[in-house]
Amino acid sequence: MLNTHPAETADFKKGDRVVLAEGTYQGTPGVFSRLRPDVNWAEIIERSGAMRCHPVEWLQHAEPPGNSPS
Repeated sequence: MLNTHPAETADFKKGDRVVLAEGTYQGTPGVFSRLRPDVNWAEIIERSGAMRCHPVEWLQHAEPPGNSPS
């Protein structure tokens, strides 16, 4: 059965710049694409263009939400 409620809610939106804060590839930057059917997992697009799935709890915003790089 798929979990439709994430353990920890983070308001990620498509296009948000994120970084892996935990896990084997800690520090990897990417762009949030979408949540998976199990909403504890998300797809991010890494710099190489590869789309990879990671636990949402490992993600954090690369900059505060609502701030755009100049």
